[in-house]
Amino acid sequence: MIKIDLITGFLGSGKTTFIRKYSKYLVEQGLDIGILENDFGAVNVDAMLLQDILGDHCTLEMVSGGCDADCHRRRFKTKLIAMGMCGYDRVLVEPSGIFDMDEFFDTLHEDPLERWYEIGNVITIIDAGLNQNLSESSRYLLASQTAQAGTILYSHTQEVTSEQMAATAEYVAQSLEILHSKKIPNQLVIQKDWDMLQETDYKAILSSGYHSADYAKFWFDDQQNYDSLYFMNMEFSEEFLKQSCEKILKDSACGKVFRIKGFQKLSDGHWISVNATHQNTEIHPVLDGQAILIVIGENLNQEAIEKYWGKSK
Repeated sequence: MIKIDLITGFLGSGKTTFIRKYSKYLVEQGLDIGILENDFGAVNVDAMLLQDILGDHCTLEMVSGGCDADCHRRRFKTKLIAMGMCGYDRVLVEPSGIFDMDEFFDTLHEDPLERWYEIGNVITIIDAGLNQNLSESSRYLLASQTAQAGTILYSHTQEVTSEQMAATAEYVAQSLEILHSKKIPNQLVIQKDWDMLQETDYKAILSSGYHSADYAKFWFDDQQNYDSLYFMNMEFSEEFLKQSCEKILKDSACGKVFRIKGFQKLSDGHWISVNATHQNTEIHPVLDGQAILIVIGENLNQEAIEKYWGKSK
């Protein structure tokens, strides 16, 4: 059977960055890897950021959003069926940060997937500088991702103090109370700079498994609570892009913005990628891109955002 791992976590936590490191390690162990990007939005920016790690032993498939929940689940199952015929040793699923954990488990227990796949590990990425003012529905998502994980892997630990790290861990523990759940026994928790991950860490992650948590389901309409707005073909300087993203994230008139991601083509023809959250704004050069910026959050106000960027073309 094909092992399948879920790498989950809230918006902007660092899932794609970890996928890069994890898949590289697995390929070095002689495994053939398939990555499935299962995004909330209609344009999958994260998938484009993984292009340079692909090769004979690591390939990528995508399930984009932009449709209703039932349609999205059907696309997810159909893609897993297709990947099940490709002879992978392990499949890595990276969903959006807005993801109902039950979708993963329910889909894997449907025929024929239950005969082809064996759930390996659920790895939940949590930003060490996590925003501790989440809405009820967002905190539920964080808690459900935590409760079912075999591994809790904190990101950006090198960027926070030990006091901030402890406060984030306590916030996560308290979030479990939303599910009427407690600290998960035998759960692997890693709080270290990812550049310092060793062979022993990866082996521990590979054997961490997952937990079938029993908790009260919090119903919400993700299409109603969460929005994604798309801004196309804009021409900004790198400095303006950085400053405007930071202002939009702080401006409550824009809605509760969690993340801004996408690509920008500079005047000299070079491309950059942007990944902006409340914790930090990361801008890096990339070989190629698509002229798009995506704003993701709750109750977004397009008119307010357009005051910073102008109307999308």
